[in-house]
Amino acid sequence: MIIEGSTPSSTRGNDLVKSGAWSLPRPRPIGPPYFSRSQISAALHQVGVLLELKGANPFRIRSYQNASRLISGLSDDIGELVASGRLMDLKGIGKGLGSAIIQAVEEGRWAGDWLALHDETPAGLIEMLAIPGLGPKRIKMLYEELGVDSVAALKSSCEAGDVAPLKGLGEKSQQRMSDGIELLSRFRARRRLNVGLAYGEAFESRISQIDGVIKAQLAGSTRRRKETIGDLDLVVSALPVNHEKVSKAILSLPGIADVKGAGDSKISLILEASLFDEEFSLGNIDDNVLDAIGGADYQQLEASGTIDAQIRLVPPEVFAFTLAYFTGSKEHNVRLRQRAIDRGLKLNEFGLIPVDLAGELRGMEAAQFSLPAQTEADIYRHLEMDYVVPELREDMGEMEVQQLPELLELKDVKGSLHNHTTLSDGEATLEEMVDAARKLGWEWLGIADHSQSLKIAHGLEAEDLLKQGKVIKSYNDKFSDFTIIHGTESDVLEGGKLDYSDDVLSSLDYVVASVHAIPKWKNRDESTNTEELIRVMEHPSATVLGHPTGRILQGRDGYEVDMNAVLQAMSEMKGSKIVELNASPYRLDLDWRLCKRAKELGVPVSINPDAHDLRGLTDIRYGVDIARKGWLGAEDVLNSLSAGDLLQQLAN
Repeated sequence: MIIEGSTPSSTRGNDLVKSGAWSLPRPRPIGPPYFSRSQISAALHQVGVLLELKGANPFRIRSYQNASRLISGLSDDIGELVASGRLMDLKGIGKGLGSAIIQAVEEGRWAGDWLALHDETPAGLIEMLAIPGLGPKRIKMLYEELGVDSVAALKSSCEAGDVAPLKGLGEKSQQRMSDGIELLSRFRARRRLNVGLAYGEAFESRISQIDGVIKAQLAGSTRRRKETIGDLDLVVSALPVNHEKVSKAILSLPGIADVKGAGDSKISLILEASLFDEEFSLGNIDDNVLDAIGGADYQQLEASGTIDAQIRLVPPEVFAFTLAYFTGSKEHNVRLRQRAIDRGLKLNEFGLIPVDLAGELRGMEAAQFSLPAQTEADIYRHLEMDYVVPELREDMGEMEVQQLPELLELKDVKGSLHNHTTLSDGEATLEEMVDAARKLGWEWLGIADHSQSLKIAHGLEAEDLLKQGKVIKSYNDKFSDFTIIHGTESDVLEGGKLDYSDDVLSSLDYVVASVHAIPKWKNRDESTNTEELIRVMEHPSATVLGHPTGRILQGRDGYEVDMNAVLQAMSEMKGSKIVELNASPYRLDLDWRLCKRAKELGVPVSINPDAHDLRGLTDIRYGVDIARKGWLGAEDVLNSLSAGDLLQQLAN
């Protein structure tokens, strides 16, 4: 096998060729076939783009582009096509291309001219290809006209105004490049929880089905349900005798874009969207959020994106310790290790080891003396602690409290208040939203379409809102086991006022008060924004403070506001005011740290997916994850109430 950091065999000595942000994939150590269909397609695409950067013959460029699409769309296994000799029968695969593909699949070696292209092309030009909307023709022009040979150089040229005067460009193109550079930097930094979980859970499921795997589990920030994550971490339990077999099976799974390193105990991979059984989709994103995160350019990045994954293969007796270690957080682990030291023990990824027995031994040699642990709960028990669920492992008080709270679970959710229909900017009708909520097992659903001032979201005029209320009443008269609760998402207007007249507002079951004039609020100081939020919640009809800080994760920071002061003020309003935990994975606002503060102050929390389509309702899961991370139990959130109890609380 290829061990991380080692030199590959001479027969496949070109498998580590890299240039800038791209690389020709490494061969799988279990071949032939050494490369998958998606890897061959990706390599053909790369070569076609590099040829375009070089200014090669358009017909040659097109042949690689067509071959990439052809291979990508095949249902047949690439290895079988090559072995049976049918590859050369495919229309568009000529002798030269076919020979290069066969060599790669059967021998694990890329064609020499493909390698030369990667070697000869400046790494910075390849890096620039990742900028949304910037293609090889313009990169070639920027390089030849301005000497721009990297993302950093392009950023400087845009800031200096040197790009706009070039033929065929202009101010808009220059600004689009600047925006693309900024979006790329955010995209590469971390990924949102929903994206990380999608990749992580799909890969965990595939590994769990491998013969010889006893258990596979996500670890790291994904398991702790951080709002954004870096790499994926997975811990896999298998008997040592099966480690090599399991490692080879993992490397043969679909969806692997590249193998960065592989051994019997650690595997480093890059996963791609072909991992998913169905096409990777982000679902509907409301226009306000989509604009903040980068619009269609962001969707393009995500659809073709990849994510790094680290897999640790361990024997069963070590699994719980390795899982706890790589789950983290670093701060929580430091506290646990100190607690172990205080008891004459050493805690690490291999075990919980009595110091006097292990002596100078390290790693697995020392682990033979470890206290036994079938589960992480056993580790905490040895340290004379209650089990700490992964979401709470942030050194935010979990080590000090005498008793940890019983946390909210998804099964506790009976409904949610903040959801939209086609009457404003939703994509599903009232009937469709209700049907979807019932299928989730909910007992009630709140409808809060946008108010009239938010024209971009097709906010309802007062007359249409009142008509909607009559329709909802007619449905409720028919239902015996489900309740629709009628509200609105009212824009916060100048001076902390609400949209609609008091008569209209008082006819509703509840009002979600939300700030949408983000530029204005971001241009004001903290004290002004804080006072205005408090003022709007003092309005008799204001029920729920929607997405309180206005943040869009990896899109924009929230406006400056002292949320501790706002929550304190809401707590003094006789328990009648509610703060939203917006469950959209693009918001997760209220922040989990402030959820804990709301709980301490007795401010009820409403977890709302802010759903704009049927799939959006399922975003409630991310809200529950963040609520748990914020120490919230069923008694702290309105979602656990029956429809009758909720209506009574809203009426109060």
